[in-house]
Amino acid sequence: MLKVLPANRWDTAHAAHLLNRAGFGGSPQEIQRLAAMGRDGAVAQLLDYEEIPDEAGRPDWAQPDPTRMERLQEARKASEEQRRALFREEQREQRQRFVELQGWWLQRMATTRRPLQEKLTLFWHGHFATSFVKVRDAHLMLRQNDLFRRHATGPWLELLVDVARDPAMLLWLDQAQSRKQHPNENFARELMELFTLGEGHYTEKDVTEAARAFTGWGYDRVRQQFSWRPMQHDDETKTVLGVEGPLDGNDVISAILAKPDADRFITGKLWTFFAGNPPSPEVNESLARRFRESGQTFKPLLRTVFLSEEFYAPGVVRSQVKSPVQWLVGSVRMLERSMPPAGVSSRLTKELGQELFAPPNVKGWDGGVSWITTNSLLTRYNQAALLVYGGPAYARETAAKEGERLDRPVLNRLARARAGRLDLDRILTPEEKVDPDALVAALEKRLLQSRLSPDQEAALRDFLSSRGELDDDDILGAIRLVMATPDFQLT
Repeated sequence: MLKVLPANRWDTAHAAHLLNRAGFGGSPQEIQRLAAMGRDGAVAQLLDYEEIPDEAGRPDWAQPDPTRMERLQEARKASEEQRRALFREEQREQRQRFVELQGWWLQRMATTRRPLQEKLTLFWHGHFATSFVKVRDAHLMLRQNDLFRRHATGPWLELLVDVARDPAMLLWLDQAQSRKQHPNENFARELMELFTLGEGHYTEKDVTEAARAFTGWGYDRVRQQFSWRPMQHDDETKTVLGVEGPLDGNDVISAILAKPDADRFITGKLWTFFAGNPPSPEVNESLARRFRESGQTFKPLLRTVFLSEEFYAPGVVRSQVKSPVQWLVGSVRMLERSMPPAGVSSRLTKELGQELFAPPNVKGWDGGVSWITTNSLLTRYNQAALLVYGGPAYARETAAKEGERLDRPVLNRLARARAGRLDLDRILTPEEKVDPDALVAALEKRLLQSRLSPDQEAALRDFLSSRGELDDDDILGAIRLVMATPDFQLT
């Protein structure tokens, strides 16, 4: 059984770990506020986020398009050359929206007052890995993102049913093309292998029978919504995981969730995502039991995880490699700076190996140590300089945002103004800016919530002592050095 962390052991170190894993980290002040709430209050603050207003806006194009049907009809009447031109224009617009969507979500993660909701949305995005590359519609990807956010801590059954009917998923796994005469097995297979059971807990016969059950679950391209097509549904008898009858998609999902293996599969994935390592069989049995007892609803399970002593064990704390999104969003939150513009921020995570709304395959991102390679580490170090110093990339985006011509005088002016430069007065006291000892302690507290390794701390102190009287550029250089340490890549 999982043990509950004793309330009298709760302190700022535990609060920092909870905020890093159940969110994206934060400033020392945010951590201190969580610590002051006590164990139960801190977990409730993150988990019961429905009580906190959601003030995030949405992209301008995130609304129904009343002209969509009219444009489709015009395209059908157009000549071949006109259709190609319309297609190219649609592609250009969708690519632009795709970048805006990535920037919007990164901005939301960095500024939200509901960090756990966004962290769970990120988990579900990786779990139900769906890519814009095939869907090719930013609005559908946004709707799926909203679906994950809406169901983040709710019943597993409701989430699965809505995902199965989600337009982006219907297109991504070709369910929209499945017919009674030719059932498509893609969704049925991934539903069992990647979403609910894992390999070894179903047969090929289960996949083919489930595919038959999901026939008739289609997609209305004009209205951009799920469409039930009874004439395309196979209503004959099927047998899936031992359940026999004229099954449909809902019956298949219920049959899957009736299996204890399904409980262990999803609780194991959630523990691994938040704790950083797979749970022991004993821990996962406790998690699965709690999940089953709570009606397969995620909020009680997550409360058990975040209150457990095992979640705060020495082997768990500061042992997880930051994903590119965690690295970028966490850096922005800890430095109390703005998220780079959409064109910059989306490129940063892509260069690090995690392009939002475009996972590499149906399995999503591998995560863990796979995030760290020689090239990706060098890229992290270079991107740390961008977050600290700002520079030409910010200048270019700033000029574009303000509608200025992107000529050299404008870019040079903005670069000289150090667009995007970190505001040191926001994160350091006057004493910390002049005293090397105070500065080192402040940077460790803010960026690591722990001490640097002895070698790394010695290198930082050597750098500061070589600078003499510290100025802002020296301090910015020290921040970049901390962000370039192996310690900073862990959370």
